[in-house]
Amino acid sequence: MNARLQPVATPVGAGSPWALDSIVTELRAARLRSLADRQRNADQPPRLPSRKALVGIVDGLSAALFPHRLGPPELADDGIDYFVGHTLDVTLRQLHSQLYRELRYLSEQQGGSGRAAERQRAADIIGAFAARLPDIRAVLDSDIRAAYEGDPAAGSLDEVLVCYPGITAIIHHRLAHALHRLGAPLIARIIAEIAHSATGIDIHPGAEIGGSFFIDHGTGVVIGETTIIGQRVRLYQAVTLGAKRFPAHENGSLIKGNARHPIVEDDVVIYAGATILGRITIGHGSTIGGNVWLTRSVPPGSNISQAQVRSEAFDGGAGI
Repeated sequence: MNARLQPVATPVGAGSPWALDSIVTELRAARLRSLADRQRNADQPPRLPSRKALVGIVDGLSAALFPHRLGPPELADDGIDYFVGHTLDVTLRQLHSQLYRELRYLSEQQGGSGRAAERQRAADIIGAFAARLPDIRAVLDSDIRAAYEGDPAAGSLDEVLVCYPGITAIIHHRLAHALHRLGAPLIARIIAEIAHSATGIDIHPGAEIGGSFFIDHGTGVVIGETTIIGQRVRLYQAVTLGAKRFPAHENGSLIKGNARHPIVEDDVVIYAGATILGRITIGHGSTIGGNVWLTRSVPPGSNISQAQVRSEAFDGGAGI
């Protein structure tokens, strides 16, 4: 009778030409140093929300909001409510699990309130978030219509919804902003960065953006954390709504959360490449031209453009 084969411990990377044993050992040492520096438990470091899971969660929420266009192609009219209800139930349960991870992570940083309390808080946040979904759908409808009406190349509302990166970004932002305000800033930031990676549009989930908002083309747009944007605002590619400076504490660390980004009032258009910095106000109905650099407030109805380009010919060294 043959004896049972016993597993034999094999050195890490045995047979590899890259000296993996020493590399793995050094990486372990670096990992343990990092955990020690952050005063973390080396055996059980806190689990963060999963970016991969949140990609699926946003897809599920988007499908529930727009089942005809972002749901499964075979979906029949008489099954839409069932699909929406089932999708929301599954997706919100997944979101609850990810939010519990975030709350546990924050709790471990701050001393902790207990797992039961954190699970209940996660449930309360998800319940409040779910209740806001009809309002989010309504404001997204206004964004989609603004894109359709603001772009002569748009063939239909459906085309805008499924094709335009600005709409993808604003769907993510509307969801992320609601979660940010309800007390899930880490998940909100991950959702924002998912959209950033997919579209090149970087909107901090803390930014407040009114309805009928349209980003045309979109690549390179940056909207900072404390930005406030009114109704019916249109931005083009490479617009920055950023901070002029970053105040610091006496120890040199940056002051967090202060209002440092622009206020853009209703019915403003900001053309490609414009950079608007600091807590300034762009008055309603204003137009900001392409490549303008602006660090001061402008009154309502302003039309700000670059200074006229000056062109002169210098012959034989004249003017030098």
